[in-house]
Amino acid sequence: MKYDTPSFKEDHISQIPALQLLQKLGYTYLTQDEALELRGGRMGAVILEGVLAEQLRKINRIRFKGNEYVFSEGNILSAIQTLKDVVYDGLVRTNEKVYDLLCLGRSLQQAIEADSKSFPLHYIDWKDWRNNAFHMTAEFSVERSGTHETYRPDIVLFINGIPLSVIECKSP
Repeated sequence: MKYDTPSFKEDHISQIPALQLLQKLGYTYLTQDEALELRGGRMGAVILEGVLAEQLRKINRIRFKGNEYVFSEGNILSAIQTLKDVVYDGLVRTNEKVYDLLCLGRSLQQAIEADSKSFPLHYIDWKDWRNNAFHMTAEFSVERSGTHETYRPDIVLFINGIPLSVIECKSP
């Protein structure tokens, strides 16, 4: 009788089961190539801009004088750029800035019916989680600033194209 030695490879015992569980929870799996394409083919980018732009259009509406309007493309692009342009100001202060953007959103000026006012735009629909897009990818290579070295977490979770969680899988 032949006995197969069990696999102790990290991907077999922790990464693949984790990805399978996340799929059952509703996350959509992206291959490395799909994830790279969604961030504009740039290894230094971490936001899935195509997903984020689509989600910002989907979850945000301007309600004004009993009518509903969409945000302009300029405002959608401005919201994405705001998230990308958060300046590093120490770990705590930078995290506070990103936290505020994600939780509170951003106020954007837009003209509606010849009236220009500020309206809130949100990155995540906190009222109804089903309106958000959930993605995951494995071995998400990110190029470090100022170098061609990469960091490659085992699993990255995205909500609306924004990376919010990194999972490192380990073998026993």
